[in-house]
Amino acid sequence: EYTSEISSVIIMKTWGAGAMEYSVILVITTLSLISSKPQTSNSIDFSEERDNEDTRYQAVIQELCKNRPPNEYFRLSTESNCRDVVRCVANDFVGGHSLAAVRCPTGLLFDLDGQVCDWANKVENCDKLTKPRIARPNFKTDEPVCQVGKLQCGDGECIDQILFCDKNIDCQDGSDEVACGVDEDPNAAPKCDLSQCVLPECFCSPDGTQVPGDLEITQVPQMITLTFNGAVNVDNIGIYQEVFKEERLNPNGCQAKGTFFVSHKYTNYSAVQELHRKGHEIGVFSITNKDSPRYWSQGSYDDWLGEMAGARLITERFANITDSTIIGVRAPYLRVGGNTQFEMMSDQFFVYDSSIAAPLGRVPIWPYSLVFRMPHKCHGNAGSCPSRPHAIWEMPINELDRRDDPTFDERLSGCHLVSSCSNIYDKEQFARMIRHNFNRHYSSNRAPLSLSFDSAWLQVNKGFTKALVDWMVET
Repeated sequence: EYTSEISSVIIMKTWGAGAMEYSVILVITTLSLISSKPQTSNSIDFSEERDNEDTRYQAVIQELCKNRPPNEYFRLSTESNCRDVVRCVANDFVGGHSLAAVRCPTGLLFDLDGQVCDWANKVENCDKLTKPRIARPNFKTDEPVCQVGKLQCGDGECIDQILFCDKNIDCQDGSDEVACGVDEDPNAAPKCDLSQCVLPECFCSPDGTQVPGDLEITQVPQMITLTFNGAVNVDNIGIYQEVFKEERLNPNGCQAKGTFFVSHKYTNYSAVQELHRKGHEIGVFSITNKDSPRYWSQGSYDDWLGEMAGARLITERFANITDSTIIGVRAPYLRVGGNTQFEMMSDQFFVYDSSIAAPLGRVPIWPYSLVFRMPHKCHGNAGSCPSRPHAIWEMPINELDRRDDPTFDERLSGCHLVSSCSNIYDKEQFARMIRHNFNRHYSSNRAPLSLSFDSAWLQVNKGFTKALVDWMVET
């Protein structure tokens, strides 16, 4: 004789706000042995049905996750609201994948192309479930499958290696233009070769942290670059005059100077001319300053030519700058245009770019030549960093540590521009942040500290200009 204790647990799994609902009824039966006599029971065994349903459910997930990048979000239905997406997560316990759900905040929708939550009027793909599934080339095979000098497309076709990542589709499945990142491009720039890269024409180091010229760290001055992006006009010229007063000198007796990456729209070119007359550097920030990030990261050669070379022509003419000193470029939103941007820069005799962000690390990155491969990962910038060799210098923007109390606070992601440090609310926080980051650079390898601002940021945040000036005086 047996006594039976039956408990039922109903588990509901809901994905995508009603897009997929899956129910499992788990019946747990506990038997207590009273005697050896068998007992008949009329209870229904759901275990087989449950196992079949669970198997079908797992099969659907595995099919959804097959060959999908691990960080790609997608929708389960276009009928639910456009805020809900999921991504595949490897299940280390039972193998295969499970789905992790994300919902955008109220008022925002999920943009599949950008893989971010964005304003509703900017999202145009709510009718799509996923980004297009892209074929990838077969660069790694157990045995050679193509002749020397050729590589295999995703569909098995072999084409010349030089045809990969040249902006023209040569494989039937288009896979030759897919794996084109800094560490994937089969025609990428070589890694740093110190015997071939010699100052003053070239500088590189394996990880980007080496001091140029093998100088003793105590002999290296700590350089600080103050750069401003956007229009120069009556709204901010007073701030620039306050920051760069003539009596404000560096330790070597020279006046403090800044770099102004100027956009055409709303700019007063007489003010730009005056900045140049006083010895400040003028760079270009584009003509239109378009607010579409994809316009910059996917721009054509002619787009970059018109925006940057065109901006230089306009600035030289209307600000009467005739000494050919406009040699630097910064991309709006720091959205680098890949090899296309740097090909244009080289053709138009620009000398340097200052758009690539170096990730926050223990030791910052020194400027480097793009004749060799960039020494850090392509951080941000929509994954559109240059992979090929270019006779251009990169002045990287080392991310700032934005923690209010670095000795106590948990680690946060860095910010590229000072004006993008979203947790800085008052002037005391701002002063502490720039002091901490100065000390971080000065106590390590003394790589240049880049303090980059949007042109309106100091104007909007009252008291921040004085905090910056006070820090310049004390430093």
